[in-house]
Amino acid sequence: MEEKTEQEEAPRKDNGDVKGPPKQRLTVCLISAAFFGSVGSSFLYGYNLSVVNAPARYIKTFYNKTWIDRYNEPIGDGTVTLLWSITVSIFAIGGLVGALTVSFLIKVLGRKGTLLANNALALIAALLLALGETAGSFEMLIIGRFIIGMDSGVSLSVLPMYLGEISPRQIRGSIGQFHAIFICLGVFIGQVLGLPEIFGQESRWNFLFGFLALPALLQLCVLPFLPESPRFLLMERRDEARAEKAFQAFLGRSDVSRELEEVHAESRAQNTQRTASVLELFRKRSLRWQLITVIVVMSCYQLCGLNAIWYYTNGIFQEAGFQQSLIPYITLSTGGIETLAAIISGLVIEKVGRRPLLIFGFSAMAVFFSLLTVFLHYQDRFPWMPYLSFTSILLLIASFCSGPGGVPFVLTGELFEQSYRPAAFMIAGTVNWLSNFAVGLLFPFIQEALQTFAFLLFVVVCAVGAVYLLVVLPETKNKTFMEISQSFSKINGIPDQTHEREMTNVLDTDAANGLKCADGEMESSF
Repeated sequence: MEEKTEQEEAPRKDNGDVKGPPKQRLTVCLISAAFFGSVGSSFLYGYNLSVVNAPARYIKTFYNKTWIDRYNEPIGDGTVTLLWSITVSIFAIGGLVGALTVSFLIKVLGRKGTLLANNALALIAALLLALGETAGSFEMLIIGRFIIGMDSGVSLSVLPMYLGEISPRQIRGSIGQFHAIFICLGVFIGQVLGLPEIFGQESRWNFLFGFLALPALLQLCVLPFLPESPRFLLMERRDEARAEKAFQAFLGRSDVSRELEEVHAESRAQNTQRTASVLELFRKRSLRWQLITVIVVMSCYQLCGLNAIWYYTNGIFQEAGFQQSLIPYITLSTGGIETLAAIISGLVIEKVGRRPLLIFGFSAMAVFFSLLTVFLHYQDRFPWMPYLSFTSILLLIASFCSGPGGVPFVLTGELFEQSYRPAAFMIAGTVNWLSNFAVGLLFPFIQEALQTFAFLLFVVVCAVGAVYLLVVLPETKNKTFMEISQSFSKINGIPDQTHEREMTNVLDTDAANGLKCADGEMESSF
């Protein structure tokens, strides 16, 4: 697979008539789209992963008080546990529902339009969650968690798609990592606001949920003034004038004729202007291993065990021997490490590549889960062992965020051409949320049965993921979407030059018709 990648790069280097694209500079428009798109989307997802930990006991007390007010008797232990489990896990069910609506929404509203409309869900959820205690209704909390889950299900698919389509290929990975960075930042802010000195008190916990409205409102104030995806405008809306303006804004230059020409060529090479369905994607032979790769990577993203660490961090630290009063601050350090690792990954992804970051991340996680299992097993025998457990958890989190925490979303957008991308993100989102729900539902039972050896299951998942990626995945760094498709030609059993010949024929036709741009010697940034 690597030999093939080098062969594909050779023509671009050897052809003296074609100049590579200049080093792409970041524009204010591109950074703004990545920042404000992530604030109202990825940030909210990360925030909702951690925000329920701090007020858990206060919410359970509220459930008991509401039950007494209604039925004049205390709530049973089994009932309160059931209600709390539903409150936590229904977030993933809402995420699944949201992911299943993505293909329809982006077809009707576009990428940017879907992100804007999605803020309505965040605002409704914020009201329900913040006012549930005042209204004396725990049902409002459960419904609010379901709705904010829907919001996250939509945003986790649409935002990476939008960022991938507006970014020049030289910095597509770095811009795509905004998604991962803001997920980590959301987790961290949720931990900070949940401290007892801020909102982690019985009289203030509802403010934790009211905060959800702030990022949504911020995105609503800025994103309408930023362009829609130019690829979407040109290939699906057939609006060349708006697409040209969008390219100019994101690239920071007036001559974007080469970019327009390349997207036209890709559109004709695909021989379709409509968005493919999920069933059509499953039937497409030339995309078979891309689809398998996305399913494997997104499964490993959730089943690698990091969500088990997040959902049960407090319990793990208690079992590791740390004092209850110190746990909120210890947990805060995990969020800080996660954010720092994601930022470093975003800075190096265009130099190192997607493939090495994923393989290193999953391999390192397998090692640290193994060590964590050993340290937890012997923690009662040595007083210093809990500190090794804590160190292993920090290194686990850093390993996850170095690659597996963000690259899968970048990869999903890169492995598929325009017409198949929405269906691919719908499948990726479905796998993501089903796996998320499975971990949250099953891990407590697995932990009860296997005790300290429960994490060995995640060792297997991480090791299998690393081996699969080592064998199957080609590097996608600094390649066009068509070049990435060619990288999978051999493993899909498709003639290597099929897509290249289609693109060459189309570009030759364009040149013959006088569509060649004034800067035609320069290679497209996309």
